[in-house]
Amino acid sequence: MGIKSFMGKRAEPEKPAEVPILVRDYMTSDLVTFRENENIMDVMEKLIKHGISGGCVVNEKNELLGIISEGDCMKQISDSRYYNMPMADLTVGKRMNCKVETIDGNMNVMDAAKKFIELKFRRFPIVENGKLIGQISQRDVLYAALKLKGQNWHH
Repeated sequence: MGIKSFMGKRAEPEKPAEVPILVRDYMTSDLVTFRENENIMDVMEKLIKHGISGGCVVNEKNELLGIISEGDCMKQISDSRYYNMPMADLTVGKRMNCKVETIDGNMNVMDAAKKFIELKFRRFPIVENGKLIGQISQRDVLYAALKLKGQNWHH
């Protein structure tokens, strides 16, 4: 009688773990937001306190109205000095950028990277059903690229 070789059931080949690749998987949803009637000095304090370079301006329904950035605040400082005007009564609504480009939360994060490069923006809000649900920054895309290292970038 010969020796029989028994290997048992053949194991399924291991699949690499799926790594999320959508903007919504890397966006920040706990945002520091601003109001249109907020004082520009308060905005500067919040930017410094939270270590951020800008944020979304929303109304009471959390609908996106614009974006205010460090650059917008810097312009205000410069204008106030040039025209010798106080900054205490200036509001976000007078300095915010109202022409806001948004990104779809279901966009591939690497396509978002391309949009960052093309438009030279530092952040994009994500709006769903008319409401602000998050924001993605260049740093969030860098984080995604590190997590996706070695993965197929075109899911």
